[in-house]
Amino acid sequence: MAAKIECFETISGAPQAVGPYSPVVRVGNLVFLSGQVGLNPATSQLVGTGIEEQTKQVLNNLKSVLAGVGLSLKDVAKSVIFLTDLSNFQTVNKIYGEALEGHKPARSTIQVSALPLGAIVEIEMVAVDSQRA
Repeated sequence: MAAKIECFETISGAPQAVGPYSPVVRVGNLVFLSGQVGLNPATSQLVGTGIEEQTKQVLNNLKSVLAGVGLSLKDVAKSVIFLTDLSNFQTVNKIYGEALEGHKPARSTIQVSALPLGAIVEIEMVAVDSQRA
């Protein structure tokens, strides 16, 4: 029997998708979060131009998306960080580590030439809902 795919098109407290995709999709006990950039959910505008501001907003957005499906950062199994400048790695790493409070999911970090809306950091995640078998 094929797993049911549940798409959540809006999540309270998280920015609206900027394209034809869902911010979060659940397949069985796996939860896939689309990449988040540092958009303020209230204004749909990027917060600031610095790496610290944008990284903190990205993580807040991801927390909101996870909370919208009953999960938290502790449920994350894998994340991918996209940076337009890899020299920001240490700053992002510090903020990311603080946000995850000791939880250490598998992770990749990739430098890219550009991100949507002129963002300088984007993070996507895969979480596991242990309440679902």
